[in-house]
Amino acid sequence: MKQVAEGSMLWSPTEGVKANANLTRYMIWLAENRNLNFDNYADLWQWSVDHIDRFWETIWHFFDLKWSQPAESILADRTMPGAKWFPGARLNYAENIFAKTSDDRPMLLYKAEDAPLVEISRQSVYDQANRLAQVLREMGVQQGDRVVAYLPNIPETIVAVTAVSSLGAIWSSCSPDFGSRSVLDRFTQIEPKVLIAVDGYNYSGKQFDRRDIVAELQAALPTLKHTILVPHIAHTDNGLQNTVLWGDALNSVTPPETMTFAQVPFDHPLWVLYSSGTTGLPKPIVQGHGGILVEHVKATALHNDLRPGDRFFWYSSTGWMMWNYILGSLLSGASIILYNGSPAYPDMNVLWQLAEASGMTYFGTSAAYISACIKAGIHPNQQFDLGKIRGVGSTGSPLTVAGFQWIYDNVNEDLALESLSGGTDLCTAFVGGARINPIYAGEIQGASLGAKVQAFNDDGEPVVDEVGELVITEPMPSMPLCFWNDPDYARYKASYFEMFPGIWRHGDWIKFNERGGCVIYGRSDSTINRQGIRMGTSEIYQAVEALPEVIDSLIIDLELLGRESYLPLFVVLRSGLELDDELKQRIKQTL
Repeated sequence: MKQVAEGSMLWSPTEGVKANANLTRYMIWLAENRNLNFDNYADLWQWSVDHIDRFWETIWHFFDLKWSQPAESILADRTMPGAKWFPGARLNYAENIFAKTSDDRPMLLYKAEDAPLVEISRQSVYDQANRLAQVLREMGVQQGDRVVAYLPNIPETIVAVTAVSSLGAIWSSCSPDFGSRSVLDRFTQIEPKVLIAVDGYNYSGKQFDRRDIVAELQAALPTLKHTILVPHIAHTDNGLQNTVLWGDALNSVTPPETMTFAQVPFDHPLWVLYSSGTTGLPKPIVQGHGGILVEHVKATALHNDLRPGDRFFWYSSTGWMMWNYILGSLLSGASIILYNGSPAYPDMNVLWQLAEASGMTYFGTSAAYISACIKAGIHPNQQFDLGKIRGVGSTGSPLTVAGFQWIYDNVNEDLALESLSGGTDLCTAFVGGARINPIYAGEIQGASLGAKVQAFNDDGEPVVDEVGELVITEPMPSMPLCFWNDPDYARYKASYFEMFPGIWRHGDWIKFNERGGCVIYGRSDSTINRQGIRMGTSEIYQAVEALPEVIDSLIIDLELLGRESYLPLFVVLRSGLELDDELKQRIKQTL
């Protein structure tokens, strides 16, 4: 692989790419409908953050989003935290998902590690979601109730989240590779009424039975009334209490002919995500129907440049915010590709093989995965036809210059490599791609529209060509409504607004250059980051030290600038015990 220097131009859009980009369509629409004329992305971005209310109003109308009652205004209060967006509007996130998908193309493409690729229509997803919504109604689920999922990245999870949100109930999910303690640290905080769980899953050629963990969750969640079990290992409820199998549940009801969608306020809770701090339980982050709707359609259509006919993939589990982002990409009209399994089994080519088989047009992954491909010495474009891929996304940690170059050498030289960064906290990327701009090695193209992201020095002043604290100085609609059970916003304010009152401090180091590009240099706080998933040290210590053999532990994030994070864990064992392979394996399973 030839070596390139940081900041070297790797790709520049052709005139055809520029003309067909959604950003260009949006600028033409602004000129024709709002008498606003912009010649370049930098000017468009500046307007979007100087006039954030006008910007988000245009997003709603440019994408023709659905509401049953229009907003009285766009931004009634811009104070952070607590900005009040689109007051008076009534809408439903799931209704907009189905409105933007079409029966003339698959809604989902699904590949399990142990099964062939299948296509699933919008009608199939809609019918199942309609049935599941009726099941949940008959279980007593109402607006504001919490329905939690212990599910992998499978079609049933997409069905479930759309059914839950159609009712105005609140969704929350954990991946089944989480142990019971990690799941309970999350779900006990929000007191769920219904659990939708899988009995097992396959990963790296092995089957993992989760029935005992489902039983533990049932026993430890006192508010839980019902469980819906998705069978993977056996078509039986395994004696679990108040449990019905997925298929039996869906076949037991007579749903309405057309799906009904609860019309909820713009800031009605949609879901609860979790991001760990350095102390205490994971932070339960509440995000709203309207804020996620406008942010995800903007991000996926304008920044990832997705449109009807695209096939969008991002490797993720249901415990990472990128899974929610995958769901949001349906708002662009794209089909989504789900993969349930290891990205390295039977070898590192498995996802590239999926790209060819599925006709993938956008390949999303982590910087750590690209690094692993380099180490494995693979050359995907020599084995597979990857010519349909016009975009590659990388997130989770900074992508090295070598990672940039590897994509262009080994995937497709005529694509946009969009390194992006954001967070669970906003469920989006606030720095990322701009399809009408060039791409430079080692750089993120710039701040996203409507996201006034800057680097602040210690005095709270914006700086360029200097590493500073990543801050957002104007509100964004997908910022958390609140943390669950944090009525006075104390924990919320302490998480983001202590360093610079009234300004969102994200906890990353960032440097912007004169052309607007930026580089992320990792965490500026003591939260650790493993392949894009933030973990608090206390969460790890609580899990490890719950083992009877362990009396103390210490984890260190050896993240170096421009390199993959490395997290060694040190443990102190009870007298007379040894750290043998069996104990190492139990510690790994606990985490």
